Amino acid sequence: MSIPGFGEIADELRRSTVLIETGDRRSGTGVIWGGDGLIVTNAHVARGPAVRVELWDGRELEAGITSRDPQLDLAALRVNANDLPPVSSRDSSKLRPGELAIAIGNPFGFVGALTTGVIHAVGPLGGMGSRTWVQANVRLAPGNSGGPLADARGRVIGINTMVAGRLALAIPSNAVQQFLFAGPRAAWLGVTLNPVRVPHAHTFGLLILEVEPGSPAARAALLPGDILLGADEHPFHSISDLARSLEGRGERPLRLEFLRGDYARVRRVAVEIAERVPERSSVAA
Repeated sequence: MSIPGFGEIADELRRSTVLIETGDRRSGTGVIWGGDGLIVTNAHVARGPAVRVELWDGRELEAGITSRDPQLDLAALRVNANDLPPVSSRDSSKLRPGELAIAIGNPFGFVGALTTGVIHAVGPLGGMGSRTWVQANVRLAPGNSGGPLADARGRVIGINTMVAGRLALAIPSNAVQQFLFAGPRAAWLGVTLNPVRVPHAHTFGLLILEVEPGSPAARAALLPGDILLGADEHPFHSISDLARSLEGRGERPLRLEFLRGDYARVRRVAVEIAERVPERSSVAA
């Protein structure tokens, strides 16, 4: 199928896509959301304190993390530039299965790599809780995370996040807009998470990818590789369930159930959570 102007659409999308490098030499992708220097990517891409952004025209800029939500797996960055080409976004609730999908990213160091496919569905994925995903049969690889998923007109409909089976999963553009304009959460845990299918008898869990030093999770001795199953005797069916368990103000214990090691035994720990202090407002969990 030939799409008039497809080459120009792809080039415009590339110009609004950036390469993100962190201090540990990991790389990923970001999307220029505002011409004033606002860039959106995944929280699991923008993990380290030092983030460097390479623009399509070759400029390299230091980026500050202005907000970060590991539960949603989204992060907002800011660079000191006012002449950036922002993307246009589309209402992701209006997507329909069968529409063309375009993904841009930097897999394995190949900058600006393009892949296409079609929208498979918009909604929850079996075994992944109730969270809504834009699901597309585009081929993604490490380095695509944080990049744009766009429609045939180049309008961004999601932020590519992970692969489940043969489908690429993207955070819907509507969720991105809500993240950018929402206020900070009342309490924080200090972890970067990824929804997973849990081995053995359990069907859903939240895999801990990273624990922030000095966070409530670190003080409770939670570790990367642990899988969170529930809180206060309520099992997690989606990542939103953890968000709800963190709502409220004041110091209080949060009793978590989790798996570790061979994942054969359910463990329990009480984590003391509280409101985030201002200097930690760039990390939400």
